[in-house]
Amino acid sequence: MASTYLAHIADDRREQSVLEHLDGTAGRCAGFASAFGAGEQGRLAGLAHDIGKYSDAFQRRLKGADIRVDHSTAGAAECAKRGQFFAALAVAGHHGGLPDGGNRTDNTDQGTYFGRMNKAAAGRLETYDRWKEELDLPGAALPAGLDNNSERMFFTRMLYSCLVDADFLDTEEFMDGGSVRGGGDTIETLDQRLQDYTAGWFPPKNPLNRQRCALLRRCMEQGEEQSPGLFTLTLPTGSGKTVSSLAFALRHARTHGLERVIYVLPYTSIIEQNAKVFREILGEENVLEHHSGVLYDLGENPSPKEIRLAKATENWDMPVVVTTAVQFFESLFAARSSRCRKLHNLAGSVIIFDEAQMLPVPCLRPCVFAISQLVKHYRASAVLCTATQPALGPLFREFLPGRPPVELCPPGSYDPGMFRRVTFRREEVLTAPALAERLGGLPQVLCVVNRRRTAQQLYRLLDGEGAFHLSTLLCPAHRKEKLEEIRRRLKENLPCRVVSTSLIEAGVDVDFPAVFREEAGLDSILQTAGRCNREGGRPAEESIVTIFQGEEKPHQFIRQNVDAGRYALDHAQCPDSPEAIACYFHELLDLKGPEAQDKHGILPLMEDTRNMLPFQEVAQRFQMIQQDTRTVYVPRGEGAELLARLSAGECSRSLFRKLGQYSVNVYASHFQALDRAGALELLEDGSGVLIKPSLYDEDTGLSMDPDMETLMI
Repeated sequence: MASTYLAHIADDRREQSVLEHLDGTAGRCAGFASAFGAGEQGRLAGLAHDIGKYSDAFQRRLKGADIRVDHSTAGAAECAKRGQFFAALAVAGHHGGLPDGGNRTDNTDQGTYFGRMNKAAAGRLETYDRWKEELDLPGAALPAGLDNNSERMFFTRMLYSCLVDADFLDTEEFMDGGSVRGGGDTIETLDQRLQDYTAGWFPPKNPLNRQRCALLRRCMEQGEEQSPGLFTLTLPTGSGKTVSSLAFALRHARTHGLERVIYVLPYTSIIEQNAKVFREILGEENVLEHHSGVLYDLGENPSPKEIRLAKATENWDMPVVVTTAVQFFESLFAARSSRCRKLHNLAGSVIIFDEAQMLPVPCLRPCVFAISQLVKHYRASAVLCTATQPALGPLFREFLPGRPPVELCPPGSYDPGMFRRVTFRREEVLTAPALAERLGGLPQVLCVVNRRRTAQQLYRLLDGEGAFHLSTLLCPAHRKEKLEEIRRRLKENLPCRVVSTSLIEAGVDVDFPAVFREEAGLDSILQTAGRCNREGGRPAEESIVTIFQGEEKPHQFIRQNVDAGRYALDHAQCPDSPEAIACYFHELLDLKGPEAQDKHGILPLMEDTRNMLPFQEVAQRFQMIQQDTRTVYVPRGEGAELLARLSAGECSRSLFRKLGQYSVNVYASHFQALDRAGALELLEDGSGVLIKPSLYDEDTGLSMDPDMETLMI
């Protein structure tokens, strides 16, 4: 006899029973959770999550009654009765987000886990006992080896991810009558495609290519030989790091039955470059690029491939995913289902943290803890991939004791001298006029400074053809135009003198014969040096990177980085040597101290027994980028047309993503100054549209002094 208790009614009036939905969700959830040994927990959570829909009140609501029904607490209460605390938390949060645990004395009106359990115990839920006529809830072994509250929170979030993704997928399949998801080629096929792609590298035709081929071969061998764990890949710029790391990841995944490869990078500009390379090698259908700058606009008649890519951003069900560190880590500390849904697909994956030295110090301890958990309990392999390896050994020894990282290409496996492309020089203080004179004496040169004000002043002192200014006061579309012109002039040997802030350091593919860098952190100096003789077409002794002191004291935000960089330069013979890099990171972390490595107190909060498992508060506190800026939209080029659509009433994610190319993020004081000057039309979301075009200069971008119409900070 068919069940009369329904979970969903489709638009075409098809009906799905609660039992069908619970069975379908449980099967998927168990499969997802089995990747980290929690299949029984997953099955229990899947079967229990919607048993509150057996209440007559929910059945009336489903058929149109205007009533609210709490159907999540019922399943959580049944799990709790069986001593299944983790499953209970996951079920309790499968609609509204993981709740804070709270404490046992919470009243029945509080939304904490214990408040909701007390609500169930007080008989304040709609009667839902009919579930017992149709199914039994199975037993499930509790997870072993979770040593503290932090690890238990991590496990709960991973189980929660399994449940919410399984719930969404089962519902989607029923409501849509099918689903365009998954697919893509196998890891074995992708590994073979990479081999085919690199076959042309052999035999190598010159000494430099011999080194690259040796590194590629070693990474493939290490992929087969090493068991899943924690790795470092420390290779210099120009060594083929991107392809070699992919070779390790695919061979490692193929050898050990891992499901996918995930690249985590600091900047969208780097992501765009890497994703393009991966698509060329592996095929577009196998690579998901997921960050704020990518919009999968489905339009009216999207293809199955477009639908699959758009849906894959929800749960990362793709063989290769390329994403930002912000997206990755903020999801790992989130509480909402939309952010957590993808997390279970990190289990059994190879995760490459490219440019690992750029993990922000204020979040360093929580980030290292999260990486360690994935390696320790979730059968993930993590690779810290960089030319400037940070000194994270002590943190990994704390969070992953007994499992030191394995360097995939240690000293001796290649000749670093083959990749040395520049010669470093140090100078004392250079005044702006003296620096401008030095830059003006070179036909092509890049100068990177720490302050936007300095960049502006220096740019104004440059005379002649081919001078450019780059900073975040230019909207992204404008910066792209300038960079295209800069690359053209470099290629055609035309005069090209660029003054930039640090935005050019990583992910911007330019090649200058000479570079000047104001004193900064050593990692920043070496990133800037990577823009000098990038293609290796000039002798290293003729490719000079000049490190100089600026006239002003460093801003307090980077002062410790500058001090640590100066210390390393004073105590090491060569700035790009392993000794200098290790010296820098040890000094930097010592200067900042342990508390600065967890500025928002995430890990102590997770261990605070006064509020058991504070999922909501952790999610609110953990931000890799502090949202203390406001957005100004610039009516420039296509931006004017997009803003006209906004003014006409259009409001969509697609429109705002496109508008992101014509936006400048500014601090609150700058925003307020523009507003006081009558330069902004304020929008409901707190952003503003620039209505005084004279305050956006084609050379220097948005003015920071609306009264004088000059750039100052």
